[in-house]
Amino acid sequence: MTLPRKVRIVEMGPRDGLQNEKGEVPTAIKLELIERLGEAGLTAIEATAFVSPKWIPQMADHAEVLGRIRRRPGVAYPVLTPNLKGFEAAKAAGATEVAVFAAASEAFSRKNINCSIAESLERFRPVLESARKANIKVRGYISCVVGCPYEGAIAPQKVAEVAGALHDMGCYEISLGDTIGVGTPGRMQAMVEACARRVPAARLAGHYHDTYGQALANIYASMELGIATFDASVAGLGGCPYAKGATGNVATEDVVYMLHGLGIETGIDLDRLVDTGTWISAFLKRESSSRAGRAIQAKRTP
Repeated sequence: MTLPRKVRIVEMGPRDGLQNEKGEVPTAIKLELIERLGEAGLTAIEATAFVSPKWIPQMADHAEVLGRIRRRPGVAYPVLTPNLKGFEAAKAAGATEVAVFAAASEAFSRKNINCSIAESLERFRPVLESARKANIKVRGYISCVVGCPYEGAIAPQKVAEVAGALHDMGCYEISLGDTIGVGTPGRMQAMVEACARRVPAARLAGHYHDTYGQALANIYASMELGIATFDASVAGLGGCPYAKGATGNVATEDVVYMLHGLGIETGIDLDRLVDTGTWISAFLKRESSSRAGRAIQAKRTP
């Protein structure tokens, strides 16, 4: 199949990337990160999560972050909302797009959100109903689409069932998450093909972690099947607290470098994106996980 001419990147850095940082990241830094990402041309930047500070202290300033963003025309600032309480708080803070998250693994669902897959889907129904009335878009996430740290391999049909349920409820897009980064192109295509039988490929997105170094190959394999939206995290920020050794989402810089090399449009200024990854990595006192970002930065250094 012909590769897409244009790919949409959904930036995960401010939320998925920072949520597991142990040291507090000041609100001002989060806001500057979001601003810099917008300047680099990202048109979808997941800003924060309306979750309990007890479970994710890093997101305790969610209302302030969302309220203080300098909103750019044409840029979406979705926020994560696990239940109706989170949704109502996000709506009160001015959210225009939210995301809900389920899992394709029963064990992961119970460990992560303390309920079964079926129970999690039932929690989302009132969220989708309220969002529809408020004209707020809802995106759906599915974790562990090829493998789970507790169950092992996940059957593609199981993922397709959850994707179909979220789509039928009204999610405009379903993001397929390889949470622990164990996917390979063949396994990824089998999973995508199963999901595409329930949800149009144009409404599917890839969210691939890079634990085994397969994320870019998995993105290419998914594009071959018609997917043209991918989640990524600047400097490869993030990880999964439920999966030992799992790295963060694939680095946005690496994805953009590959796409531009294929002649695919992204609307993103790679140099500005690299600057942003270098800046946030310096603040967090770590090296960027982006190979393209490090290489481009090295070429600039005399």
